This record gives sequence, C-alpha cells and structure tokens, in this order.
Amino acid sequence: MNPARAALVFAVLIARLGASGVEPLQVIPLWPNGAPGSEARRNEPEQAADYWVRNIHNPSVAVYLPPKEKATGAAVVICPGGGHRLLVYIPEGVEPARYLNNLGVAAFVLKYRLAREAGSSYTIEKDVRADGQRAVRLVRSRAAKWNVDPRRIGIMGWSAGGEVVAQVVYSPTDGNPHADDPVERVSCRPDFQILIYPGTFGVPDVVPADAPPVFFLAANDDEAVPNRTYSSLLVKYQTAGIPIEFHLYAHGRHAFNMGNRSKLVSIQTWPQRMADWLLDSGILHPASAPAAVAKP
Repeated sequence: MNPARAALVFAVLIARLGASGVEPLQVIPLWPNGAPGSEARRNEPEQAADYWVRNIHNPSVAVYLPPKEKATGAAVVICPGGGHRLLVYIPEGVEPARYLNNLGVAAFVLKYRLAREAGSSYTIEKDVRADGQRAVRLVRSRAAKWNVDPRRIGIMGWSAGGEVVAQVVYSPTDGNPHADDPVERVSCRPDFQILIYPGTFGVPDVVPADAPPVFFLAANDDEAVPNRTYSSLLVKYQTAGIPIEFHLYAHGRHAFNMGNRSKLVSIQTWPQRMADWLLDSGILHPASAPAAVAKP
C-alpha cells in the first residue's frame, strides 16, 4: 500500500470512530445584512430538535476546518436533505463535516431556506438556488483565510440537498469583478460534486459538457426516488463525457446518512468509497490525479 493510501485508510478509521464534541469554528450568515427575499422574516428564530433544523430565514454556513497538519486544501459545501421542509442537519451536515475534516477536507454546512415548509414563500429555483450559489462564492472568496484551494471546492447534496446541488451545478455564474461585495466577485461553479441518494429536481435533460465530475451513491430499494431515475442520470453524464463514479447498493433504502445507524455492512462502510474517489480523483492530492481528470 502506498503511503498516501495508507494515510487515508488510517484517517478513515479514525473518522469512523466519531468526533463528538467538535464544534464549528464559526457560523457565518451568507448575507451580512440578511438574505434578499427574507426581509419580513429574518428575525424569526430557527427551530431545532434532536437532529433537524427548520424555519430558516437567515441562511448561513457553519465552518469546520481540519487540523492544519492534515489540511489538503480541498473543501466541500454540504447541503443536508429534508424534503425542503426541514434540514436533517446533524446526520447529513455535521457528521459528514467531521468525517471530511478527518480526511483533511474543509467542510461548510449550509443552512438553506426551505421552499416546501408550511407557510413558506420561497422557491427552489430562486431562493434556494441563491443560497447554494452564495455559499460556494463565500467559501471561494475566503479561500486564503481558510487554507483552501479555490480550484478544489466541491458541493455535496443529500436527498433534497441534491436538488440544491443541481441548482448550483447547472446554473453557475461567473463573479462580477466590479461588485462592491467581494463575495460576488468570484465564481460559484463547484469543481466537483458528491451526491448521496439525491432528489433529481433541476437536473436537465442534457448534462452540459462542462459539468463538474461527480461521485454518486444510493440504494436500489430507495423508496423516495426510483432507481431508474438514478440510472438515467448516469447515462446523461456518460453521454456528456463527464467523469462519474456510480454506486448503487442492493439494499439500504433512503436516508441512511453516514451509514453508522445501518445494520448493513455495505452501508456502514460506504464513506470509504467516497474517500477512495476523493483520493483517486486528485481532489485530496492533485499530483496523484490520473492525467484524464487532472486539474490544470
């Protein structure tokens, strides 16, 4: 086993042991003066329970940074699921952030506005898209501060969070170099995407040839999204010539999170597949990337 692979396997084993008690470095509102479109509700408090959060009107990112000696320069914006009615914040936000930190990846857990929550006036195409785009811009604009490579910033979506990813991936915009706000001066295009049992709203009929490479993982018996829908996404990426790693497990259903609550060994160990992909794709260490997918 080569040294890079051995180090990664050790980090994965440590990550699987958990990191209870790890708090974010800071929580940053996406817009310092409040999100556009949320003016009437921005002072309402969020509601939270054991694992979920809802009533989000001041979208934000929670910053989780790896130890400096482990940092690889890669970063991921994490979009938890929850059907756009709530956010499964701990299992699909905090836990993956801790795992990624142990791989040397900076993680930024996004609280985005909820378009299908009772009484919501938000839409996925406008407000949720704005939150996702702004989160990627925010990370890229502060890349130097957080020891992040601005060319290795990805986005991860779980279930409905996968639809947030789609809003960002398929409608990326360059920054405005003349903007007063430094965040708006940089691009919101992710450099890679990680999709875990994603919803498929917003995925176009034809995937553009400049879409970022993707890691995709779900279960064949997923009751929320038919596997034929997932299979069609695979075909779209293959047709576009975009690198995709596709894992469809026989069992696991929907919302198995990081796998630590499942009785299935394959589901318990699925994060190793993601870790392997991050390494093999050169995201953790660009010099190790295959020539076909190496970054310029």
